[in-house]
Formats: sequence, structure tokens, C-alpha cells
Amino acid sequence: MSKATTTFVLASMAAFFVGCSSESTTSTEFPENGTLADNTETIKLTGSGASFPYPLYDRWFKDYSANTDGVRIDYQAKGSGAGIKDFINGTTDFGASDAAMNDEEIAQVDKGVQLLPMTAGEVVLAYNLAGVNELKLSREAYVGILLGKITNWQDPAIVKTNADIDLPDLDITVARRADSSGTTFVFTQHLSAISEDWKNGPGTGKTVVWPNSDKFIAAPKNDGVTATIKQTPGAIGYIEYGYAKLTKIPMVSLENRSGKFVQPSLASGQAALANVEMPVNLRAWLPDPEGEDAYPIVSYTWLLCYKNYDDPKKAEALKGAIRYCLTEGQKISDEMGYVPLPQTVVEKVTAALENIR
Repeated sequence: MSKATTTFVLASMAAFFVGCSSESTTSTEFPENGTLADNTETIKLTGSGASFPYPLYDRWFKDYSANTDGVRIDYQAKGSGAGIKDFINGTTDFGASDAAMNDEEIAQVDKGVQLLPMTAGEVVLAYNLAGVNELKLSREAYVGILLGKITNWQDPAIVKTNADIDLPDLDITVARRADSSGTTFVFTQHLSAISEDWKNGPGTGKTVVWPNSDKFIAAPKNDGVTATIKQTPGAIGYIEYGYAKLTKIPMVSLENRSGKFVQPSLASGQAALANVEMPVNLRAWLPDPEGEDAYPIVSYTWLLCYKNYDDPKKAEALKGAIRYCLTEGQKISDEMGYVPLPQTVVEKVTAALENIR
């Protein structure tokens, strides 16, 4: 990845956050959402994990910290795997993961675990093809690309759905995650749901074994993959929609379960969530959502909280911040490239806060 391209992506994100924070909600609204009424000291909360929701979490936590006396929240985007590890080891006050936590991981936490879905997002295939502003990929095509079986942009499976586009005679480079990633989990869970070859090959995981090819380039976190795509002609890779929206990188229209080619958007993300019932444990998956207008790769992303905190002030401060994220915070999800939680989910997550003490 070139230093110049990485600098561009990070600078774009920084400028975006600065512009957004100028519109922060005033502090007078925050106490209604559960902030501490008698702060005499600063409560510092630290969290780490998923890069998938980082732009939104960064906005939420900075706004809340700046406008709430006595509470400071620091969140580091390290990848879902690293965030779960930190949380299990007790080195953070909360974690974040697009892969939630499985039962085996939860069993390692003596303080108990409360999973809280906070927003939803779409995993997109972004690409770098000069002069190609619209691209449609069938399931056959994008699974074939990710399996390393389709290696040129003039492959018949790609040409078939893009007959009116002058596709280049160019090798395909795949940008993928180098770290343990919830985005990878969501993406490979979808691929396993639609392809037996993928299910019986790389399979589903925060890390998987990719094809052994010099045309597969590994990069850390969503911003690293984004930068790799932007600096590599002929590249395609999977990233969270907000990163693609922020950097204005072209996104593929993917064939959904109904056979319709759909662009990622607020509407197509909401269509995917429409038929999903949130269970009691608050772990709901959408590996291949139903609905004619549904985007095919959508996922909730979770905060990981302890059920029992040694410091009750930390527990109350964290719950206050989460209440803000579930109310005022949801109002800015769309502009940041995320899908706001359905109201029924907001109500279930709010009720689950009673389990945190």
C-alpha cells in the first residue's frame, strides 16, 4: 500500500469527522439519556475492536465525551478479533465485534457478557476500474473471483452481466483483510450461505485461508483495504459501506437472493433487516436476507459489555453513553453510512441494559 494513498484515506476520514463533530448535539440533551447527575471526577472508559463501525462509534463517543461532564470514552479500532481478546483479558471496559461473541468466548468471561447490537451496516465490494462507474456481479462471478477461479475482468461470467460496458483486459487483484476481522466473518458467512464450494473450502471465520496467489493482497482493517483498492488498478475488495461512501470509491451492484442486482444504500439495508427477528440473546445473523430489494450482505455489529463491573460508576457511565447511542446517536447513522436500528431492536437493547451493573 502506498504511503500517499494511506494518507489520503486517513486524511479524508479525519476531515469527515471534524466536519461532523461541528454539528454535535448540545449537552443539554444528554442527561435525559442517563448520564451521571453527581459527577465529581472524570470516569474514563476504554474500548477496542471492530473497524467496521469505527467511523460511527468515533463520532458517537467523541460527541458524548465532549458534551458530558465527567465522562471520557476512548475507542480503538483494532479489528473484531483483537477487541474480543482485549475484552476477555479484561484490559478494556467494553469491546466491539461484528462477529458478536460465541458461547465458548463468553464462557471465558467471569464477569458475564451482555451483547448489544448498536447499528447495522453493509459489506460492499469496492473496485478500481478506470472509466467503469457501474458494475454488476452475479453470485457466480463474485464467488468465483474470491475463490481465485475468475482472474480477468473480461471473464465471460463478468461480461454476461455487463454487456454494455467496455471492460478492460486486466488481471483481477483481490484486496482482503490481514487481521482477525468481523467484516471478514460477515463476508465469508454470506459466501458460505450461497456457495457450497466456498462453504467446503475457505468457510466462515474472522480469518480464513485465502487462495495462494500474488493477486490476493492482505491489508489491515477497513481503511487499509480501502487504500489498497484505491491504489491498485484492477483491484476489488470487501469493505464496510461507510468507508466506500466516505472515500467515494465505486461499489458493485450484487445479485441478491431474488436475482435482482442491488446497490448498497440505506433503503436496501433496511429491506434486508425487515424480516429479521431479534432473539433473546440479541445475536441475529443475515447471511442471505430475503426481500426483492434487500442488499445481500448486511450485518448487525455489537458492543461487548460486562454484566458486572467492579466500579458501579463505570457501569452507569457506560449505560448512559449507550442510551445516547440508541437515541440521538441513531439519527446520524445514515449520514455516516450505517443502517439505524429498527425501533423494536432499540427497545430490546435498551431493556438489556438492566443486565449491566
